[in-house]
Formats: sequence, structure tokens, C-alpha cells
Amino acid sequence: MATQVVMPQMGESIAEGTIVRWIKKVGDSVDRDEPLFEISTDKVDAEIPAPAAGVLTEIKVQAGETVAVNEVVATIGEAFEIAQLPGVSKASEAANATAAAQPQADGAGPAQKKVPTTPKPNGPEAAAYTPSPSASLSHDEVRRQKSSPLVRRIAKEHKVDVSQIHGSGLGGRVTKHDILEFIESPKPESRAQRPEPRAQSPQPDAKSQEPQAQGPEPRAQSPEPRVPAYREGDRVEIEPLSVMRKKIAEHMVMSRRTSAHVHSVFHVNFSTVARIREQKKAEYEQSGTKLTYMAFIAKAVIAALRRFPIVNASLDGDNIVYKKDINLGIAVSLDAGLIVPVIKHADEKNLLGLSRSIADLAERARAKQLKPDEVHGGTFTITNPGQFGSQFGMPIINQPQLAILGVGTIEKRAVVADDAIAIRTMAYLTLGYDHRLIDGATGDHFMAEVKQQIENFDLKSA
Repeated sequence: MATQVVMPQMGESIAEGTIVRWIKKVGDSVDRDEPLFEISTDKVDAEIPAPAAGVLTEIKVQAGETVAVNEVVATIGEAFEIAQLPGVSKASEAANATAAAQPQADGAGPAQKKVPTTPKPNGPEAAAYTPSPSASLSHDEVRRQKSSPLVRRIAKEHKVDVSQIHGSGLGGRVTKHDILEFIESPKPESRAQRPEPRAQSPQPDAKSQEPQAQGPEPRAQSPEPRVPAYREGDRVEIEPLSVMRKKIAEHMVMSRRTSAHVHSVFHVNFSTVARIREQKKAEYEQSGTKLTYMAFIAKAVIAALRRFPIVNASLDGDNIVYKKDINLGIAVSLDAGLIVPVIKHADEKNLLGLSRSIADLAERARAKQLKPDEVHGGTFTITNPGQFGSQFGMPIINQPQLAILGVGTIEKRAVVADDAIAIRTMAYLTLGYDHRLIDGATGDHFMAEVKQQIENFDLKSA
């Protein structure tokens, strides 16, 4: 029986992914869990394993195309199936090439088959979303169908017709960045229509004039001009953003727009941890892993999250969602960006287990061997810009989490201890948190607990 291969979801906020390349081609044999294709999202570049063994009989989505999660991208079957369907690969590739090059093609063609139709809404906004009843689809309607479920949901919430938006994605696809920019940008045509009823009103008194006087002040008359990045004649080299880099940008802008970011910085003494690390380093290497500062920090964060469960929660509309599990995301730097693999049930691991998990996830992240579940479900994130020498940073929250810890460089410094100048191993730790739900006092109490755990680290309980 044929097995359908779908676009996996690589994180809670991920609604789509881009296929970077196919590792296998139609007709190739594949084993279960063997790398099948590579995708790129704002969270990860990853090689996706085959869900079953067999023969790759059909590729429905070509390299470079972006599709919604859970959409079928390929089929794995038996060798005889492809023998009965000669030319399926060529036909499939031709159909996809035609759909990408000619988005105005008839709706009965491959473009309509590939992208699910948006359900018809009820209510007064239905006119903005009801597809044309004509037999063929217009360019705008095809572009609207190619938008992701997330984009369509945002459009419905703000009563926006996606066909009004110029898409910057592949084949004119409207991305999340496109629709958010459209919603936030001033709309001169809308403001030009509003004064008409007032101009025709038989009562041009102060009440009707007052809103007109106040209206222009909070809004600009026209969008801010975009300052060009370079001028004609400048010596420049232009390179398009990678899929991962573009989606990271969209996710970061969305996070800043969603959460009220506040940051607290603590200066922490790592001298006790440094001494334990030197004592146990050889022992851990014999166990097949390195004992890094990150394992100690993770252990301290877990203890603090137990005491302050609000920091491990999420905000869902008007509801607080308390997470019973502590799933630590550890940011890993790549050449093309940053990904955050997750240590599930981190509170159940000891210091050695955390060390092994951190090293394993980082190694497989750089080798693009992470599984979808390993970048999904994080409840708190730790990022370490200090490994590059940064004293401290102001990290952006990884949605839908409420907080993120930034670790500055850990180094020996001159500090005052018992009214004397002393040399201690120190570092700045920064907590970025969502002030909509976490007050400054709660954030500082959480950080005080992390500081206390590190400065008085108890190896026996680790």
C-alpha cells in the first residue's frame, strides 16, 4: 500500500516549509528513516527521513516550493506501481513547472490540486473570501489559494482580501511577513473615503469637525519612504536571503510585535562551577561527553522553573497555559542561522544526562539530522552568545514561550569580595521575558534563584 509523505511541522508556530532539495528521485529505493528530502523553516534546516520503506513513486512538490505543513509532498509505494505509471516523474515535474511559471493557469490544473481550497466563511466578510464562481481562476485567486493556512487565518481575523497584497514568496505567494506589513501600513485610500460622509452631512458643527482635526495626528498621511540600501554606481554584491534567514526575520519581528519584552541582567559568580568542572572534566570525558558550563546553567534554570512555573508557561488569548513538563530549548548557531533543538523532560535528567543531551542535539543540528519532534514543544530557551565573546545580549523571546535566558561570556574578572579586590570567574546572565504576564519582581526573583543555584551549586543533587 502506498504511503503519503507530508511536510512535517517543525515547531508550534511553523505553518509552512520550503523544500530545499530532494535527496532521492522518483524510482529510487528508500529505507524507513533514510533521508528523503531537505527542508528549511525559520527554526531549522533539516533532512526529513522517509516514513516507510519502498520506492519513491511520485514527487508532488519540487525543490524551491513552499507548502503548508501536513500537505502531501511525495508518495512511497512498490516498484510495480511506478512500472505501471511510466513517465509519472516527468509529468509531475512538468505540471509543477507549469504551475510555478504560469500562476494564471486554469483552476482545474495542477495548481488547484496542490493547494487546498480555503473554506467558505459565513457572515458579512464572506464576500472578501468567496472564490470566483467562474470556471477559470484569476491570477489573484490562484495567489490567494497558494497562501498558507496561517496567512489565511490572519487575513480572516483582519478582514483582509489576500488578493490585494503583492506576494514576495515563490510564484507570487503571500507570506506572513507580507500580510503583517500590509495590515500595519497606512492605507491612504481608506482614509480618503472616510471624510465623504462628513462632507455630505447637513450638520458641519464642531462634533463632526473634531474627529477630522484629531484624525491625521496619530497616523501618517502616507507610508514612510523606504531608504534605498544602495545607489546606482555603488560597488555592491547582492545575494537573496536564504529561506531560513528570511523566516527567522519574520519570526523575530512577529515575536517583538507579540510580546512586551523586558530584560533583567544579573552578574553571576561561576567560580564554584568552574572548580567542579575542572574536577569532573576527565570523568565525564571517559563517559563519552564533555562537561560544559551550559549543563550547569541548564540545571540551575530547571530548579528555578520549578519554583516559578509562570516562567515555564504560555499565554493563549486570555488564558494562562501552565506547562507540566520542562522542555529546554538550547540555541545552536549554524552558518546559515540559528536553530533551537529541545531537550524533552529536562527536569528528569541529571548533570551527566543534560551534558549528553546538549552535545548530541548540537552535533545533529549541525549535521541536519534533527527529527521534527526535536525542535517542537520547547517551554523555555537558553541562548549562548557569550561563546563568541559577547558580554551580554538582549535576546528575543522564542514564541509561544514567555522567557529566554541569554548567557554572556564566562571569564575571570576582578571583583570586590569581602572588601578586597579578588579574581573570580564571572558572567552576565540576561532574562528576556514577556511583561504581559511576568512582572519585573517575578522575573528578578527567578533570576535570583538561578544565580543562587549556580553560585552554590550542589554536586550531590546534580
